[in-house]
Amino acid sequence: MLRIALALSLLFGVSAARAQCMGENLIDALPPADQTALLTAAHSAPFATGNLWQATRGDETLYLTGTFHLDDPRHDAMMEQLLPLLAQSKTLLVEAGPKEEAELQAKLASDPTGMMEMAGSGLKEALSPEDWQALTAALLQRGIPSSLAEKLRPWFVSMMLAIPPCALQMAAKGGGLDKRLIDAATERGIPVAALEPFDTALGLFDGLSQEEKLLMIRNALQVEQNSEDFLTTTADAFFAGESRLIWEYSRRIANALPGATPAATDADFAKSEKVLMADRNAAWIPHIEAALKNGPALAAFGALHLSGDQGVLALLQARGFTITALAN
Repeated sequence: MLRIALALSLLFGVSAARAQCMGENLIDALPPADQTALLTAAHSAPFATGNLWQATRGDETLYLTGTFHLDDPRHDAMMEQLLPLLAQSKTLLVEAGPKEEAELQAKLASDPTGMMEMAGSGLKEALSPEDWQALTAALLQRGIPSSLAEKLRPWFVSMMLAIPPCALQMAAKGGGLDKRLIDAATERGIPVAALEPFDTALGLFDGLSQEEKLLMIRNALQVEQNSEDFLTTTADAFFAGESRLIWEYSRRIANALPGATPAATDADFAKSEKVLMADRNAAWIPHIEAALKNGPALAAFGALHLSGDQGVLALLQARGFTITALAN
C-alpha cells in the first residue's frame, strides 16, 4: 500500500516537512496489565511471532521473511541473516518488483481514477464538518490541498493519513527491507518475481460499503493525531518480531472511538484482515509453488502476512510444508 502513496507523491509533488520520524513507543507507555492483554491477544494467532522462517516439502525449500517498508538502520542486522539465504535462492519473491512499480506509476500517470474520482468523492458531504476540517488539515501537512482531497477515494485517504509526512520522505529515499533485498538480488543476477499484479491494491477495497470506508477514515484520523508515535511503535514491534501486536493495538484504538463496540470492531477487523491479507495470501500460494519448481526461493513481504490461521505460513503448512522458525 505504501507504494501507491509514493506513486501519488511523485505525481503530485507531495513533500514532507521533516526528514526524520521522531516518535515514542505507545505500547511501552501502557500500563503493564494492558501490555500483557495485547500480547496475549496477539500471541493467540498461529505463527504470531518472528520474521524469518523456512518452509520445506520434500526437496522444496522456501525461505520467508516479513518486511518493514521504510528505511531503518536495524535492517542492517536483518540483511546479514538474509544475504546467505538469498545466495542459496533461485528466485526472490516480493509483493511488487521494479517492473510492477514502474507499471503502477505509468498507470496512475495516465489514469489516476484508481485513487481519485474526478467529479468528487463526496467525502466533504459525508463527513462531519469537524472530521472534514481535521482531514484537510492532515492532508495539507502531506502536501495535498483540499481541492485534491475532495477527489481522493476514501480508502486512499485513510492510507495516506496512516503515513506521517516524515515517512513519505523516508520512503522516497528507499532503503526498506524489500528494496534492499531487490537491490541485492539484482546485483547477484537472481530473478525478482512479483507475488501479485501491479494494480492489485487499487481494487482491494471495492467490496467495502461507503460507511465502512468512512469508518476507515475516522480510524485513521484517530491514529493520525499520533502518527509518528504509531510509526515508531510499529517499527519497534516489527524488529522485535511482534508485528501481530500492532494489529491488536490497532483494534484497541478502534474500540476507543465514540460509539464503538467490541463486537462491531471485531467484525470490521475480520473483514479488513480478509481484504488486506487473507485473500491476497491465498492468491500468492500458487506463485510461490511455481517459483519453487526452479529451486529454493526467498519470499519477502509485509510481516503481517505471515501470521494468522489464513496467513502465508498456515496456508503453506496446510499444503504439506514443514514450517521452521529461523529467528525471532
